[in-house]
Amino acid sequence: MIDTHDIGDMAHVTANFRQYLMGWGAQECAWGDPDLYRSGLAQPQFNGVVRLRSLDVVEESMATARARLAGVPWWWWVGPDSPAGTADTLAGLGAVSLGAVPLMTRSLDHVEETEEHPPGLRVEEVTDGERLRELVRTYSASMGVAPALENGVVSVEAGRPDNADVVRLAAVLDGRVVGTTVVMMAHEVAGVFLVHVARTHRRRGVGGALTTAALRAGRDRGMRLAALGASPLGEPLYRRFGFTTAAEYHLFSGPA
Repeated sequence: MIDTHDIGDMAHVTANFRQYLMGWGAQECAWGDPDLYRSGLAQPQFNGVVRLRSLDVVEESMATARARLAGVPWWWWVGPDSPAGTADTLAGLGAVSLGAVPLMTRSLDHVEETEEHPPGLRVEEVTDGERLRELVRTYSASMGVAPALENGVVSVEAGRPDNADVVRLAAVLDGRVVGTTVVMMAHEVAGVFLVHVARTHRRRGVGGALTTAALRAGRDRGMRLAALGASPLGEPLYRRFGFTTAAEYHLFSGPA
């Protein structure tokens, strides 16, 4: 169910999400119908379509996406910034549904501690160097990204044209990165992405520490809202932090 309190801010939220996803377009970043990004990495999260503006050109847009994203796996994101009926139309054209991702938001008028953190854990900002590689390695392992893609992912992260708007946070314990998040600070929204905790450190408060740090970073930079796409594992945590469901993204897979 959509939280109507957040509908007025949805344009800012979806603009933030588009900017983050399009920033992966190291090989191609094309705005039009459709908006698509191509990193060239053999991982669907890093290539895809993020918006369709008109259903009048959906078949042509599907053909464009298939041509420009040929050779890599990719996803088509259908959010509240696409025309009503887009998901059903894509399904009718043979696109394979991967399900829906809740789009959750909350105000940044205050940030409170809601979780106990492991003793000795600290959350630090990551800019470059070996810590960036550790951050990529940690979220890649959680996402199932092949180790052979690590150099490519690091290269795209380091080379994003909008890196001034990106805050990368690493949860560090005993000198090791055990959790990650990446926050896009744009359009008055702190968009929270890539919240991952190493399998060996889950259910110990690391995710809560990262979420608190992301919210504080957003408030410190003057953002009004925080927003994220929640996984089934993460949704209960985010609800404890005051996030509510504002909309959904429907995901479809594209052919490799």
